[in-house]
Amino acid sequence: MISFLLDVEDLADTRFAISPLREVMGSLRALRAPALFPLHVPWRRSVLARLDPADARLLTALVGENLALPDFLTPRPTTFAPTIEDQLTVVRTTPEHVVRRDLYAAHAPRPLPDALRQIAAPGAAPVAELLEETCELLLRYWELALLPHWPRMRLVLEADITHRARQLATGGARLLFSDLRRNVRWRDGVLRVDRMIGRHQVDGSGRGLRLVPSLFAHKPAPPLSADEPPMLAYPGRGAATLWEPAPDPDTSALSALLGAPRTTVLRLLAEPLPTVEIARLLGVTPSAVSQHLKVLHTTGLVTRARDGRRVLYRRSPLGDRLAVGA
Repeated sequence: MISFLLDVEDLADTRFAISPLREVMGSLRALRAPALFPLHVPWRRSVLARLDPADARLLTALVGENLALPDFLTPRPTTFAPTIEDQLTVVRTTPEHVVRRDLYAAHAPRPLPDALRQIAAPGAAPVAELLEETCELLLRYWELALLPHWPRMRLVLEADITHRARQLATGGARLLFSDLRRNVRWRDGVLRVDRMIGRHQVDGSGRGLRLVPSLFAHKPAPPLSADEPPMLAYPGRGAATLWEPAPDPDTSALSALLGAPRTTVLRLLAEPLPTVEIARLLGVTPSAVSQHLKVLHTTGLVTRARDGRRVLYRRSPLGDRLAVGA
């Protein structure tokens, strides 16, 4: 069992955060142990089909046999939603002894895998080289495996945080922690996390608690080391919706919003066109088209630019999203 002693100041500084690097490391668990993450099996299959086998071996070597993760690769977020680049900058500054400590702890009681054994041993290659290579590898993996899905992932994580924040506001810490998982208990100022590898207690000492939802977590997990500040990564709500196919678009929705004539004009403007050409294509008068263009331009759905004596209209990025979605 790992427990956190949280006083009034720690509770006052309890915050949620979204961690791209935590999702990267959590997703490596799904690559290594697909049976624990059945929701992510289609994603896993797609990633492995595109991932370089050498990179896959190195990435999975970062995860312990019992799926423990090195603490230095899951740093506590200092802002609500740091970028992956910000977090990798933190990783690059990890002291050498901490890197070795965390790698051995993640793989204990087993020895380090061959991919890590030589560079993690004392007197071997400089740890700075290992950190740089690891950061470059994780960034490549992020861009291949998670970045294409990140907007949707972030929305799901933010929805979980909204739900938890409401629990904290209406029922206090007791309601918040009781709903995380059965192995998390809150009583008398102590947050206890059962069924963990470690057996230690961490004093918050006014540092606060970071709660980090994850779509690749099968149970709440604090850092392995007692030296790390209080943080708890926990399974985020809504993971089952992440890979659901998008519903078929409702082709009548845009017409209901704009009206049929303006919808038709908006759909024509994937490329720049003058008023007279739009009128010719639609078989209406230029003055009628001008009225529709005026409304579409005022609402930001089309842009315009002069080309000699002509004014060319084209869909704006907002207009593109509406037209393509419909």
